[in-house]
Amino acid sequence: MYNGGALIMRRHLISLNDLSYADLCQIIQRSTDFSKGNVEIQQLLVGQIIGIYFKKTSTRTRTAFSAAALRMGAQIISYGPNDLQINTGETIEDTTNVLSGMLDCLVARTAGEWSEMQMFASQNKMSVINAMSADEHPTQALADLTTIKNHFGKIENIKVLYFGEGNNTAAALALALTKFPGAELHLRTPQGYGLKPEILQAAQQYAQISSAKIIENHDPFDLPNDIDVIYTTRWETTGTSKEDPCWKERFQPFMVTSRLMDSYSSAVFMHDLPAHRGEEVEADVLDGPASIAFVQAKNKMYSAMAAMEWCLSSSSN
Repeated sequence: MYNGGALIMRRHLISLNDLSYADLCQIIQRSTDFSKGNVEIQQLLVGQIIGIYFKKTSTRTRTAFSAAALRMGAQIISYGPNDLQINTGETIEDTTNVLSGMLDCLVARTAGEWSEMQMFASQNKMSVINAMSADEHPTQALADLTTIKNHFGKIENIKVLYFGEGNNTAAALALALTKFPGAELHLRTPQGYGLKPEILQAAQQYAQISSAKIIENHDPFDLPNDIDVIYTTRWETTGTSKEDPCWKERFQPFMVTSRLMDSYSSAVFMHDLPAHRGEEVEADVLDGPASIAFVQAKNKMYSAMAAMEWCLSSSSN
């Protein structure tokens, strides 16, 4: 994009690996400010045009980015899974070239591999935000950390116990939380359904720098002593299925139950939603007094505001 002859360099938010600790803190602080009503939002993105492209179903993320953009004064163009000519054989390269000449930002949920998201971000005229790919759900982690900061007043030294599949939500949480000093992430995942090795390795490297901890094992009964947050996700990530016909038997011991919550009387419960009551979580937990899952969902809009503002706060060369 050009502004008065100056080239505007856009930022992308494709992976939390791309954010420094300072960047992450800036976005989270801005998100919490939005959530508390400390910032006047109506004019922040006036004149910006945001593309919302979702190849997979979405309630929270698509609504969050659409509502956030509109509340901040931007205009949006929404694309469903069958709307772009990619479906008729146009290359992603050509599609990217066209969209980047017209849009200021593209929020994309491919739910596929990195290559498609990386191709969208191969230019610097249009910001690209990953609204979920197969490997990572970075904007979910932004909402998660916003929720934690609002509830506890901090992210440092917070202890999170994650139950369930090491999916893209767990990956994003691992890559984000381990950048905060003293934070702990304890993952209990079924055998064969843990974090990808490269994600775990990256999170361990961040933890070494920040004096955080990340510990994953596959025993749902081997639990830490003190926990602030118990977190789970749907056992089948949006747009995926499992080959093993008996997979639910492997996951059954990883349900978040009232008994588990009672073991940590001061802990809160978080869930990225949608939830399947009676599978990954008991209804009494999700709908109980310790649950902040629906506050967490609302915070997706505020973190979307912060993400778009950060990406579109450009530098001119």
